[in-house]
Amino acid sequence: MSNEKLLQTIKLVSVIGITAGGISLGLLIPKIGFDHLSLSKQPIDRHSKAHNQAVTSASAQAAAPVIKTEIPKQFQGQTIYQAKLNPNNKVVALTFDDGPGPKNTAQVLEILKKNNIKATFFMVGMMVKNFPQIAKQVAADGHVIGNHTWHHWYRRMDVATAASEIERTADIIYKTTGVKTTLFRPPGGFLHNGLADYAKSQKYAIMMWSDESSDTQRREQPSALVKNVIKGVKPGAIVLMHDGGGNRSRTVQALPQIISDFKAQGYKFVTIPELLEMQSQEQSLAVASPVTTKAKPENQPSH
Repeated sequence: MSNEKLLQTIKLVSVIGITAGGISLGLLIPKIGFDHLSLSKQPIDRHSKAHNQAVTSASAQAAAPVIKTEIPKQFQGQTIYQAKLNPNNKVVALTFDDGPGPKNTAQVLEILKKNNIKATFFMVGMMVKNFPQIAKQVAADGHVIGNHTWHHWYRRMDVATAASEIERTADIIYKTTGVKTTLFRPPGGFLHNGLADYAKSQKYAIMMWSDESSDTQRREQPSALVKNVIKGVKPGAIVLMHDGGGNRSRTVQALPQIISDFKAQGYKFVTIPELLEMQSQEQSLAVASPVTTKAKPENQPSH
């Protein structure tokens, strides 16, 4: 067939196809022109655990802002209750334990955002697993995340159990939020049940507290929580509160007033890594023994 007759045939087929709708456009266009459209339908191998983990952690890292999580090496493996700072350096670190919770954590985040405050959240692994979106929001808002074990157990543990409690939590925090934390807080403040020893061996800073709201005590009203926090605070204080482990509505109610009272006294708010960095530039840190108050057992969260 001559080229001229071939062209005439193609034109005739095109007219018939357009008129009758009976000829697929695919008959007139080489198939290579649709390859890019069919790619989205190709099966993707999602069975590789390594592939899933890499995608999850990479997307978490991409979503979260850059947060200072590193701590000076001098604090690795140390037990810290508060920073010793110059009396004129009026800063305090707010910390929240036992979350992320399904309701109260979001409320705490909203209050902190409204006041432009960054805090430190010590998360329980099981809670991160149950409420991953809230954990992601904590990181997305620019807060620091610490390790608070998987189950929040108080009992004595062997090395294998302690390792599991801490490593599983570190793993899910990273996969969910993209954060690799070097901060650990033992549930209830118990330092001799195997958890703190393992955390120290892994170069975690064991973060205790100097002031607490006592918001795990059921009889304490919001006004009492405010008083508990404010009454003995000093520059470099680490304040313990809770956003999970039970109904923390009283903490949510007290938090705005706690912030207001701190501001009235000229205090500014920092995260734990920022606090430790400030301390490393000033004086030695109070370690291994309480500075203000002894840690009291917390209520174990109901799971």
